[in-house]
Amino acid sequence: MLAELLIENLGVIERAALVFRPGMTALTGETGAGKTMLVEAIELLVGGRADPAVVRHGAAEARVDGRLVLADGTEVVLSRVVPAEGRSRAYVNGRPATVASLAEHATGVIDLHGQHAHQSLLATATQRAALDRFGAIDLEPLRAARARVTELDAELATLGGDERARAREIDLLRFQVGELDAAGVDDPDEDAGLAAEEATLADAVAHREAGGAALEALRGEQSAGDALAAALHALADRAPYAGLHTRLAGASAELDDIAAELRAVAETIEEDPARLDAVRQRRQLLVDLRRKYGDTLAEVMAFHAAAEDRLRELEQYDRRAAELDRARLVALADADKAAAEVGRARRAAAPRLAAAVEAHLRELAMPNAAVAVEVGTHADDHPGDQVRFLLAANPGSPLLPLTKVASGGELARAMLALRLVLSGAGTDGGDRSAPAVLVFDEVDAGVGGVAASAVGRALADLAEHHQVLVVTHLAQVAAAATEQVVVTKRVDGGATFTDVAPVAGDARVTEVARMLAGDESDAAVAHARQLLAG
Repeated sequence: MLAELLIENLGVIERAALVFRPGMTALTGETGAGKTMLVEAIELLVGGRADPAVVRHGAAEARVDGRLVLADGTEVVLSRVVPAEGRSRAYVNGRPATVASLAEHATGVIDLHGQHAHQSLLATATQRAALDRFGAIDLEPLRAARARVTELDAELATLGGDERARAREIDLLRFQVGELDAAGVDDPDEDAGLAAEEATLADAVAHREAGGAALEALRGEQSAGDALAAALHALADRAPYAGLHTRLAGASAELDDIAAELRAVAETIEEDPARLDAVRQRRQLLVDLRRKYGDTLAEVMAFHAAAEDRLRELEQYDRRAAELDRARLVALADADKAAAEVGRARRAAAPRLAAAVEAHLRELAMPNAAVAVEVGTHADDHPGDQVRFLLAANPGSPLLPLTKVASGGELARAMLALRLVLSGAGTDGGDRSAPAVLVFDEVDAGVGGVAASAVGRALADLAEHHQVLVVTHLAQVAAAATEQVVVTKRVDGGATFTDVAPVAGDARVTEVARMLAGDESDAAVAHARQLLAG
């Protein structure tokens, strides 16, 4: 719902702050007071065209802020700034945004009906969805069948439909797989082991000599071993040195172990130029493979497996392509069958929907209106995807698409009638797919008497399931609202100002009386009270 609306320097409105509640709110006031500017403000919020002419005289810019409460309870603040010169600016939750982003956030939340571009029911897709909902048309089989065709088309495309391209890819994959098969990489850590082996082989003589020198120092003449043995002998059975004697004994044993390992390692180190050359060639091969197939050997191995799978798939192309072609023919037949069923259902529901809308229009002071719902009939549209709502407002007038209906009042009432039918007011809890906020401007143009009361009741019924804002000159419509906001104009110091404020109690009675008779006579007040009492 639209919870708050703040307007600054828009037309005759210097500043207006409004808090809206659920249900129906009537926006009333004398002609020229600025009621339509409230609708203009909402239109700016949902991405409507910004005309610098709407900026209040003497102001640098106009600004509109709206706080929306979404179905899941989250809130979003949309803002639009229109400078007297230059491009307009948009904000979402205080952050700069595009006008398209405003429209995206408002889509499915706010819908305007009247002489405005933002009317979702004018879109073909929305009209089609409305017909489907009204006719309880099951689209799942068609969606599933079309999704299956798309899936198979995508698989055929990835399989490789161009014979020459497929042959080129097979040749490349065979080379790559052959190269990787020959390399036989099966250990992602192989290069680390080879690097250590190369370091040993490249300096084998020096390594062996170093081991011998170390061993001589530990076990040769005047070695560390002899020195430790002398120290142990000197401290033997000397109580003050018992602890140190134990430690020296441990060091002597460790020295023996180290000497044994030194000898063993040194004996394994031999010069092997052939092996060193082989290790270096293997390491270079791994470098080349990583350059072509992945940053690590693990990635090279993964590429190898994927290339084998792809090669196997392409080499079996004819068999797999035939399988996919057969599956696609079945899927196309299923899609055609489902489309034909949807088309039949849509064409059967269309006249019933048109009749239901016509019935509401007769109650809304359009007794001679004719409505038709046109469903696509040409050969390539057997599901009837092209759905259009047509209206002839007066006898002898041709049926025209809603987008070509000239009168804002007639269009708004047609939209109201459609909403009433689709909402199923009082029967099924309303149309949950419709926008939460419905704004009607000029819906009562050319309406009076009993028809005015019918319009008011219709809007009130719609407000059972949506937040409804309506600009109206009719007391009967205003009295049907749960809330009423009055727009008044005043002149102060040679400047025109508009005040916007909610009314309730006696103030609302007075406003409805003014709408009825233009004065506050006892008769007008009594009539106003009667209307408000329902």
